[in-house]
Amino acid sequence: WQINNALYAIGSGGLFGVGLGNSTQKYYYVPEPQNDMIFPIICEELGFVGATLVLVLFAALIWRGVTIGLKAKNRFSMYLAVGMIMLVGVQVALNVAATTDLIPNTGIGLPFFSSGGTSLAVFLGQMGILLSISRESRLVKK
Repeated sequence: WQINNALYAIGSGGLFGVGLGNSTQKYYYVPEPQNDMIFPIICEELGFVGATLVLVLFAALIWRGVTIGLKAKNRFSMYLAVGMIMLVGVQVALNVAATTDLIPNTGIGLPFFSSGGTSLAVFLGQMGILLSISRESRLVKK
């Protein structure tokens, strides 16, 4: 029932969506639209174009995190950066795959979008560490 309504939400978005905040599936149809099932609501409100833009932005974040990790000054920083960014990438892949019925529903939220203060705080902390690694790799010692 949950997946069927999520797929209805994804399909009803069309190419450009119904408009930000105009989703009808989030009221009584898609359970937990603020947590696990945020991606179908994004698809319904922003359409195929908006959902593709969100996924492209996640891909750019992952690509940039990997390049930061590869340019790090030591192995620990490299492994830390790549590991943290892969955590984001795997969580995005699992959420999108579960909400589009490619895998069974896992209950994993979409990073930076799903409701929940602890998850957001952890991901923002990870991005701060990633920025610190990036800054340290660009410093020129005199």
